[in-house]
Amino acid sequence: MAVDPSGVAQQEFLDLIGQIASAIGHRPLDAALEAWLNAAYPANEKPFERLAGLIEAGNTEGWLCQREAGGIRFGRVVKPGAEAGMFSVDVVRMDPVVGPHHVHPEGEIGMIVPVSAEAKFDGRGRGWYVYGPGSAHCPTVTEGTAYVLYLLPGGAIEFTGG
Repeated sequence: MAVDPSGVAQQEFLDLIGQIASAIGHRPLDAALEAWLNAAYPANEKPFERLAGLIEAGNTEGWLCQREAGGIRFGRVVKPGAEAGMFSVDVVRMDPVVGPHHVHPEGEIGMIVPVSAEAKFDGRGRGWYVYGPGSAHCPTVTEGTAYVLYLLPGGAIEFTGG
């Protein structure tokens, strides 16, 4: 994909993620929210498909995943209080790798976008996931490369060094 010097793709990304964050609102981060996200924004329909395309465009154009460590490309796209309301928005691109252990004090909402058709994030394929407040994990991609977009209430994340 060619670089978009006008920033149209980036603005469309921000607008779309803002719409999704607004629709999420202050719902509890739980299994019901995960089910709702997968029904409201199915992985095989718009706007999920459009957001997935914008993630790839952002990586190609250099406004996403600007940093790299341990084989993981990553970057915070939106800080809390901006386009996504109370959420921060980060995007990572991971090859098969186990990432650093961390805790989600307020929870995490994620969108899995496999680059390789069989890629899995924490054992899950394309779609949405929700980890509740206080949850923790070592983010793991297997069977290929995947993007993971995640929203953190208040931007809260604690890396444990484990």
